[in-house]
Amino acid sequence: MKSNIHPDNYRLVAFKDMSNDDVFITKSTVNSKETIEVDGVKYPLVKLEISRTSHPYYTGKSKLVDTAGRIDKFKNKYSKFKK
Repeated sequence: MKSNIHPDNYRLVAFKDMSNDDVFITKSTVNSKETIEVDGVKYPLVKLEISRTSHPYYTGKSKLVDTAGRIDKFKNKYSKFKK
């Protein structure tokens, strides 16, 4: 492998999913002001709203979305073009 190809701030960073408190550690160059201690080691912390452990596509759980309001809006908006 080539040496000296990564930026200077390429290091281990903890990403925390705030919806289910899952923490995973990976290498990144993202800047962070907060830190977290995992297994006795301090890591820079990046908070996420959604990750692989909470996203409906990966978990197989879907949320019920009320689309009736949007459909009615669409029909009302384009009813004047009806033949």
